[in-house]
Amino acid sequence: MVELKTDREIDEMRAAGRVVAQALAAVRAAARVGMSLLELDGVARGVLREAGASSPFLGYRPRFAPVPFPAVVCASVNDAIVHGIPDAYRLRDGDLVSIDCGAKLDGWVGDAAVSFTVGRALPADLRLIGTAEAALAAGIAAAVPGNRIGDIAHAIGTVCRAAGYGVPDDFGGHGIGRAMHEDPGVPNEGPPGRGMTLRPGMVLAIEPMLTAGGTDDYRCDDDGWTLRTVDGSRAAHAEHTVAITADGPRILTAV
Repeated sequence: MVELKTDREIDEMRAAGRVVAQALAAVRAAARVGMSLLELDGVARGVLREAGASSPFLGYRPRFAPVPFPAVVCASVNDAIVHGIPDAYRLRDGDLVSIDCGAKLDGWVGDAAVSFTVGRALPADLRLIGTAEAALAAGIAAAVPGNRIGDIAHAIGTVCRAAGYGVPDDFGGHGIGRAMHEDPGVPNEGPPGRGMTLRPGMVLAIEPMLTAGGTDDYRCDDDGWTLRTVDGSRAAHAEHTVAITADGPRILTAV
């Protein structure tokens, strides 16, 4: 069931989304060669704590997971696509890092992700990240009343495929509100004009995931969480929480 949010509730979700934006900005600013993923997780924890927010990631355990998620951010490096668990790995020159973060504030959840490089960036990585951001922008632009979920999926997939990148099967965006994952699902590829009609008050987490090698396949680490490319190619992830309004899409996780 899809819960439509009132204008006031969307404003309250914006407050949670602002915390997410602040946490992602702080993590990105702190990331440098030699810093561990656990230290980056600590940066995000500090932002959440200062804002009086909690983490919808910490302790989260969906059906596929063998253990609850142990951190407040997903930190996915290089060939990790999504759901990377922060550990003692220290960032190296040229690493491509994707950070996914959520915040729960006053009962409402925000969720967003950003990808960036550390140290000297490879041109191929910058192109991959730029395409992920362009795909996200295209998906957001399609998030208007009267369109359908398939129009968002088609907009994202068109950008990704035109650049020659893979789109991992089975993973995509989702509804969001009082819980991190709500109906409806938002695929990252598909035919336009299909699926649920978008209505004002719907709030969606739109999140393209791209693989540089062009394949849609992935594998899961032994930790049961981290998804990686099967060919070792790099991946990028971009995400915003977006409200459907009569005036157009409203990004709730912008700075």
